[in-house]
Amino acid sequence: MRLDDLDPSGNINDQGRGRSGGFRMGGGGGGGIASLIIGLLPMLLGRRKMGCGTIAIIGIAALAFMYFSGGGLNLGSSGVAPGSSSQQGSASGNVACDTEAELFACRVFTSTEQTWAEIFRQGGAQYRPAKLEFYQGGGRSGCGAAQSAMGPFYCPADNGIYLDTSFFAQMSQQMNAGGDFAYAYVIAHEMGHHIQNLTGVAARVRQRQARVSKAEGNQLQVRMELQADCYAGIWANRNKARLEAGDIEEGMRAAHAIGDDTIMRRSGQRPIESMFTHGTSQQRTEALRRGLQSGDPQQCDYFRGVL
Repeated sequence: MRLDDLDPSGNINDQGRGRSGGFRMGGGGGGGIASLIIGLLPMLLGRRKMGCGTIAIIGIAALAFMYFSGGGLNLGSSGVAPGSSSQQGSASGNVACDTEAELFACRVFTSTEQTWAEIFRQGGAQYRPAKLEFYQGGGRSGCGAAQSAMGPFYCPADNGIYLDTSFFAQMSQQMNAGGDFAYAYVIAHEMGHHIQNLTGVAARVRQRQARVSKAEGNQLQVRMELQADCYAGIWANRNKARLEAGDIEEGMRAAHAIGDDTIMRRSGQRPIESMFTHGTSQQRTEALRRGLQSGDPQQCDYFRGVL
């Protein structure tokens, strides 16, 4: 994916290295996907607090049926655009976008900002920026602690997308889902959750989840994740000129790798639909494809007749 001409926006910060904690699953088929669990765990415990909705679930295997939540993605070097650009410093003195992996993520984030700002403008609405927060090992968010095991996640309390770029390496090495567009898809998916926050969908879903059973709440969460996947496809559609051969295949492979059913099988569990929180591999690839093919956010309404 060609993004070298983009200078990172000012809505980016680097918290630097913090303490890593929590559980980091390693080896076998599990590897760093404990993320989907942590993010959705508050919901499963009855708090219905959405905000960590992204992609990785593999580490959940060792936790048996405590499978769901949060998302984790690590970054490798394959396909990441080299070079340097404007660098944002944080209060702690850390500099954002100063590594190859961070610079690529910064450019993807900036591209999603530009795309959604234009979409909102065309619809007569005002886009309110998200922020991209890097951390290594452990960090802080408006939704609580950020840990590498969680993978990338979005926090609606502070409009932040939190990312430890080591997740990209996990995608490549443990999920066979590497490639620059696969990594970009992860960031675009989290931006999709920001769009849900701006449009009020996220708030309505949280309100509904507080009134229904856990299984029904999970079904609503699946719709949230599929819509975010579709929004990621919308971004890619609006940036077709930047795509290169093999990009779409990378994205589809990544979407398939993080389907609930695929992750549960990989972790040695029998897929149980009532426990799904992000959608099956088929649903996720179809959602990404829907956005890619249509380029129309209206085609990403997964809540018609539900909310």
